[in-house]
Amino acid sequence: MRRELLTWNDVEKLIDHLLPQFEIEFDAMILISRGGIIPGGLLAEAMGITSLLTAAVDFPYEAELEKEREKTRLLAWPKFLQFPDNSLLQEKRLLIVDDVWGSGRTITAVKNRVNGAGGFPSTCVLHFNPYRNLFGTVRPDYYAAITDAYIVYPWEVERGPHSNLTPRLG
Repeated sequence: MRRELLTWNDVEKLIDHLLPQFEIEFDAMILISRGGIIPGGLLAEAMGITSLLTAAVDFPYEAELEKEREKTRLLAWPKFLQFPDNSLLQEKRLLIVDDVWGSGRTITAVKNRVNGAGGFPSTCVLHFNPYRNLFGTVRPDYYAAITDAYIVYPWEVERGPHSNLTPRLG
């Protein structure tokens, strides 16, 4: 799979591309952890949104073999590890933010739960990958770019569990 490494300047351009797309004012944002935290924070600052909520979603799996594990994972129901109380969502216009819409399962699960709570959700991502999308013609309400690449954001570079770097001392 092709990888694309972004700079902070690239992210700023994506945010600048998104901002004119918003036709309504939002009452609050739901940032999907972890990917939506930084893009959502940047958008909230630019849009003057001070009510920020978070959601954490997992799609658990039980199978042992890697191929079966991924197949089972696609069929799993979402497990909400963290989610705002329904009273914070009811009759509110909410912008749900994540970094990437790959399969679309995570952001769609959050959107459906907001709908169920009586909120009015809109979805927003920096990158939309229509080639991995599991929801046919459904796509994010707002997105800055379409891609088929694996995107590496500047806040992910040389950090985290997949880094080959040795820890820095001092």
